Amino acid sequence: MLFSTLLTAAALTRLSIAGYVLEDDYSSANFFSMFDFFTSEDPTNGFVKYVDSSTASSSNLTSTPNGNVYMGVDHTNETPNGRPSVRLTSKASYDSGLVILDLAHMPAGCGTWPAFWMVGPSWPSNGEIDIIEGVNEQASNAMTLHTGPGCAITNGGGFSGSISTDNCDVNAEGQSKNSGCQIVDQSTVSYGAGLNNNGGGVFATEWTSSAINIYFFPRGAVPSDINSSPDPSGWGEPSATFKGACDIATTFKSQQIVFDTTFCGDWAGAVWSSGSCASKADSCNSFVQNNPSSFSEAYWSINSLKVFQQSADKPMDSLSISKSQSSAIASTIVASTSDLVPSLSIPSLSLGFPTPSKTKTTFAISTKASTIAPFPTLSSDSSHGVFPTPSGLFATGTGTIAPFPFPNQNATNNTFPTASGSKSKSTVTQTITLTETVNPGDAVTTSTALGVASSALSAASSAAVTSAPASVGAPVGNPNNPMAYSRLHHNHGQTFSKRGESEVKSEKAARRRARHLAQLKEKRHGSS
Repeated sequence: MLFSTLLTAAALTRLSIAGYVLEDDYSSANFFSMFDFFTSEDPTNGFVKYVDSSTASSSNLTSTPNGNVYMGVDHTNETPNGRPSVRLTSKASYDSGLVILDLAHMPAGCGTWPAFWMVGPSWPSNGEIDIIEGVNEQASNAMTLHTGPGCAITNGGGFSGSISTDNCDVNAEGQSKNSGCQIVDQSTVSYGAGLNNNGGGVFATEWTSSAINIYFFPRGAVPSDINSSPDPSGWGEPSATFKGACDIATTFKSQQIVFDTTFCGDWAGAVWSSGSCASKADSCNSFVQNNPSSFSEAYWSINSLKVFQQSADKPMDSLSISKSQSSAIASTIVASTSDLVPSLSIPSLSLGFPTPSKTKTTFAISTKASTIAPFPTLSSDSSHGVFPTPSGLFATGTGTIAPFPFPNQNATNNTFPTASGSKSKSTVTQTITLTETVNPGDAVTTSTALGVASSALSAASSAAVTSAPASVGAPVGNPNNPMAYSRLHHNHGQTFSKRGESEVKSEKAARRRARHLAQLKEKRHGSS
């Protein structure tokens, strides 16, 4: 069998892998609709009054100015019953993922206890992940896990923070109650006034079955891939890594995202007298009640919040043909049973193909790869190679080619490869179309072109050969076979090659041979 192809390609891009895909985008347009407002008493005994959505909006505690998300507190009134604030809990919950918060400003100052965290439905057995947390005039961010018994972390290095406590159990002996396992960031621009004065920063929490890593990037040092195709493997050391004697996968379940700003309470209030704020008032509650103007900086300003998940079925990578636009590889395959030495011809390059398992049938196959996406695979099933011929009409079919598991972080328009074609009793005409649009400026290699063309042609020829008509019969639909002519659930349109006069004559001759063979078989069966 001889395969020949002409590649009309100037260049091809390298493959690249990106493991995370966007799951939820908490944009300003829908941010507050994706959260529930908590209005119960503060579980941490804070001097706070959490308000509902309508009250928050009418009191200007929540808004979306200039595409940002604003969440503040009352800073105009003396409040004897607690300072009005908001606490939000996401409607969605997560069992793993990459949570990326781009923060422009966070609450800061004496009496405040802000937190950005995640928590499961049953505390502490389903765990708690504190990503941003601190009190009063704290200089650096404290990152903490809270769990039930049986979870502790070890210092294996590989992160820049400093471990304060290593037992995540909220009732662990030798630690203050509810301390959990805590790692403190060494950066003084990771929290409060320091972060705000530096223009904010990005917090990225990668949570897998083996570890929880928390990264902090100050403004001006944020990775370029953070918003679209995040790849933590290229970010360097995280600020904190939580792993060790802890089963992360079973301990942290159904985590919901929480933002809150409380005051005083079990932490900020408890350390008031020993910190820098003690000179401002006799107690934390008294300061919060009587000094509303001190809380004008106690607000969150969020540029973006996104949750990414690792892709189980990663989209196919693409290959760019020109610098500004993708182009095409056009390939024509002629499969003949008289030639059993398959080869792929590319200028100065060649590659072999496996010999087909069926003979005595001639096929004309046309494949076209427009804006190539590499490595399509066609699932062929010889048991479905039965096609009707009574009227001379041609059966047609379309289907989606299963993608090889490579993503394309450069693609701006990802689509799955599709296949379509027509069949008669002795002729198969097939067109494969692979479409993706990629960004310009990618490197190119001829070897990649060869591999792509080779795989595409091999798959096409294999599908055609194994789909050779065996006898006259009813059509059989097979969703795994792109050549099956029952219309599949993914129908991306059909493309058929025009049949010339010589092809029709060849087909008629093939039909005569097929009828003759059938008669011989019938005679043999009859004589036996």
